[in-house]
Amino acid sequence: MKILNIQNLSVNFKVGSKTIEAIKNIYFHIDKGETFALVGESGAGKSVTALSIMKLLPERKAYFPSGSIMFRDKEIMNASEKIIRTIRGNGISMIFQEPMTSLNPLHTIEKQLSEGLILHQNITHEKAREKVLELLKVVQLSDAEDRLNAYPHQLSGGQRQRVMIAMALANKPELLIADEPTTALDVTIQAEILELLKNLQTKFDMSLLLITHDLFVVRKMADRVGIMKDGEIVETGNTKEVFKNPKHKYTKYLISSELKEKVKTKDIDKPTILKTDNLSVNFPIYKGIFKSIRGYVNAVKNVSIDIKQGQTVGLVGESGSGKTTFGLAVLRLVSSKGSIEFKGEEIQGLRSKETRPLRKEMQIIFQDPYASLNPRLTIGQILEEGLQVHEIVTNKSERDNLISNALVEVGLEPEMTSRYPHEFSGGQRQRICIARALVLKPRFLILDEPTSSLDMSVQTQVLKLLKNLQKKCNLAYLFISHDLRVVRAMSHEILVIKDGNIVEHGPADKIFTNPQHEYTQRLFKAAFDETQIAS
Repeated sequence: MKILNIQNLSVNFKVGSKTIEAIKNIYFHIDKGETFALVGESGAGKSVTALSIMKLLPERKAYFPSGSIMFRDKEIMNASEKIIRTIRGNGISMIFQEPMTSLNPLHTIEKQLSEGLILHQNITHEKAREKVLELLKVVQLSDAEDRLNAYPHQLSGGQRQRVMIAMALANKPELLIADEPTTALDVTIQAEILELLKNLQTKFDMSLLLITHDLFVVRKMADRVGIMKDGEIVETGNTKEVFKNPKHKYTKYLISSELKEKVKTKDIDKPTILKTDNLSVNFPIYKGIFKSIRGYVNAVKNVSIDIKQGQTVGLVGESGSGKTTFGLAVLRLVSSKGSIEFKGEEIQGLRSKETRPLRKEMQIIFQDPYASLNPRLTIGQILEEGLQVHEIVTNKSERDNLISNALVEVGLEPEMTSRYPHEFSGGQRQRICIARALVLKPRFLILDEPTSSLDMSVQTQVLKLLKNLQKKCNLAYLFISHDLRVVRAMSHEILVIKDGNIVEHGPADKIFTNPQHEYTQRLFKAAFDETQIAS
C-alpha cells in the first residue's frame, strides 16, 4: 500500500529575473512501513523535495509547474492550508538537518514538545507534560525528567537530535521525513540514532523518507533508494541491487567515491617535526559572587605524541574527548602544561612575540570553512593577510603571484581572487582554507575535522588533494576526526582519545586490524560492518 506517491513533480524558484529549475519531473513512491532513501550531493534537490511534501517552501519564490503529491488518498499540491495543517504533524512529520537551529533557543524542551501536542490533540498542559515525558523516554533520552526544563544549548548534539525525533513522533505520524539526521554526529551517536529510528519505525509502523549523502547510512537503513542529481532522479531500485549493480554513471560515481582505501603503514625515517611530552590542559571552574576558582576541568591529560616530516597522525575520539583542545594547545592557542617541541626546539615557555615567527610554519585548517573565512574579505585579501602579517614578501606583484600559485595547487582558478566566500560551494571553501595555510609554506598542519560537513565525493577529492600536497611539500599532519573511514584513508599512525586520555596508540593498520581497547572496539563497531573491519 502506497503511503506517498509523487508523480511528475517539478519545482522552480524565482530569483530576481531568473528562474531556477530545482526539481525536474521526479517520480517515486513510499510503501507503508518502508524506508526509502533519497541520495545525492548538496544541491541535488533532496531537501527541496522534502519541503515540497510538507508544503513548507516560500510561496512567493517557489512554484510548481507540474506534478502530483498524493498522501494516502489526499492530493497535497492543491490542498487548502486547513487540510495541510491536519496532515503536518499528524500524517507527515519531519526531522530537520540541524537540531540546534531547528529548536527555539528561548524555550525549554518541555514547552517545545508540548506545543504540538496541545495544538493537534487539544489536551491540557498537565496531560501534555505526561506525554512529553513518555516521548523522551521512548527516544531514550537519559534523565528525561531532569531535561524537561533544559534549553537546547544545554544538551549535546545527540541529545538534541533525540528531542527532534521525539517532537516529530509526538502525534504518531504515518510518514517520517528524516533530513540528514546524523550529519556531524559522532560515529557511536550516529549508530544509536539510526538504531533508534529503526526501532521506532517498527514500533509505530511508520514509513521513513531518509534524505542523506552518506551511502553507509543508506546501506544500513533503506529498503529502496533513489539517486538524485541536478533536480532529477536518475536511478531507483532495491538498495542491495542498486549498490551491487548500478546502472547510471552518476550512481557508479557516488559508489566509487566511498572511502575504502587504507594508508600503508611504514616506518618513516625522517626528522621529528612536532613532539609533545605529558601535555595537559586544565580549564578553571569559576563559581560564587566573586567568581573564585572552585575546581578544574581536565580536558587533556598527559598526552605524548611524535609526528615526523611527511607523516600523518590521526587523533580519533568522540565530541568532548579533547581532540580540538589538544590541537589548540600544540599551537599555543590555549594554556597548557608539559613539553611542546617544534623542529627540536622547546616552544612551551616562549612569549607571544617569540612564538609569532613560528605561526607561519604551524597552520590549522578548521572544521567549518565558512565560519573560518571572513565574509567581508575577498579570497585574494584572505590569502594575502598572512603574507602581510608575516612580511614574507613586500612586493604586491610577488604576493599576487604566491596567491595565484596557492590557488592553482588546491585546484582553483587564480581569477577567483575577486570573489567572496559565500560565492563558493563547501568543497571550494575548504580548498580556499587549505590554500590560505599553504601560501605561508608551513611544515606542519593541524586538520580539525576538515571534511565532516562535505559530500562523500567532495570529501574524497579534498582528501586526495591533502595527500598529494603532503607528498609534494613533505608536510606533517595532525588529522583530528571522529570519522574512522576518513582517518583510515589518511593516517599512518593513530591515537584514540577518550575523556582527555590516550587509550590506544599505534600504527594504523594494526589498530584497525586488531583494536585492543574496549572504547576503540566500540568506535569501530559503530563505524564499520564486520566485513569492513576485517578488510
